[in-house]
Amino acid sequence: MTPESIATHRSSPRGRCDTRLYALVDPDVSGGRDIAQLARAAAEGGATLIQLRDKSANRREITARANAVRAALEGTGVPFLINDAVDVALAVGADGVHLGQEDLHPADARRLLGDDAIIGLTIKSRAHVDAAPLEIVDYLAVGGVFTTSSKVNPDPPIGVDGLADLVARIRGRGFAGEVCAIAGITPERIDDVIGAGADGICAVSAISAADAPQQAAARLREAVDAALAVRAGTS
Repeated sequence: MTPESIATHRSSPRGRCDTRLYALVDPDVSGGRDIAQLARAAAEGGATLIQLRDKSANRREITARANAVRAALEGTGVPFLINDAVDVALAVGADGVHLGQEDLHPADARRLLGDDAIIGLTIKSRAHVDAAPLEIVDYLAVGGVFTTSSKVNPDPPIGVDGLADLVARIRGRGFAGEVCAIAGITPERIDDVIGAGADGICAVSAISAADAPQQAAARLREAVDAALAVRAGTS
């Protein structure tokens, strides 16, 4: 892919990249459940995007898990992303990657993965918004909004007000792609984060730690869809 094609890549509104219910499956937060089965349950419950996040395994282990998840999601139509590891995404034929602020730059990931890949980026601050290559990424995950036990996070939660501030700043830069809220999102908090401008939520423990992950995903998806309908004035 040429620099010119990177420059003209633009995020598109909801379509293949749909973050209404973005489920993250992580072996460290799975409670011993099989990761592939957990991903399938999330998809069948209404997840619109699924990511494998694995911070502790080596590349071979991550690749094996990624292959298992990709196979489990066949036929669901739900895109599958890899956290951080562009090489693993390439190896298993994933639909894209999610990148943190210290990972490979999105422009480099785009060159490697191509125009059709879904590329997401973590946003935690106004400085991140201002520096983000919005012409390259498809979605932004903003947070952590609330305290969460699913990931060690040295930064304090930004809260609903912080989320609203960052979403407004993102939209002020003309970004038309998806913006989702991450960290500590429970069904009771969905109205607030959607009201703050998020297009969807990232869920980890709310699905993975639930007694019935598929049903938990279904409840989250229903709540997100209802909150979006209220915001759009169609409920």
